[in-house]
Amino acid sequence: MLNRRRMLITAALGGIGLRLGNGVTAARAAGIFAVVHSDDEWRKILTPDQYAVLREEGTERPFTSVLLNEHGKGNFACAGCDQELFSSTTKFESGTGWPSFWAPLDGAVATSRDTTLGMVRNEVHCSRCGGHLGHVFDDGPKPTGLRYCMNGVAMKFHPAAA
Repeated sequence: MLNRRRMLITAALGGIGLRLGNGVTAARAAGIFAVVHSDDEWRKILTPDQYAVLREEGTERPFTSVLLNEHGKGNFACAGCDQELFSSTTKFESGTGWPSFWAPLDGAVATSRDTTLGMVRNEVHCSRCGGHLGHVFDDGPKPTGLRYCMNGVAMKFHPAAA
């Protein structure tokens, strides 16, 4: 039986669900990327941790990524499609526990509005496959003032040729 209290609770829970989002960006839902796979194909390509971050917009625990302490010369690439995303020359130590960069490579990433967890942030995703990489904040160093706070599990490192 639907009474006023049950209807109000249902409406409130529905509003919370909309506010938190469903874990899929509009661009990814529309499938407008050069690299597109079914969920089953992504699960075969990626490790469970990579899938959770890249495809389900999860977040790895801070200070757990091997890429956090990667200081070699080269580029950081998307673990989903191998597109190069960030140069090691833009990496810096933010103290946050995630690999951080002050600028991506040209055209490598895109951003979208993320309203999960009751806050508004700018999500960063790979422009080629739509994989979730992390978020960008305006508290980074010069010259951009930006901090691209990336999940290391969402990337791999390509060392520069010797």
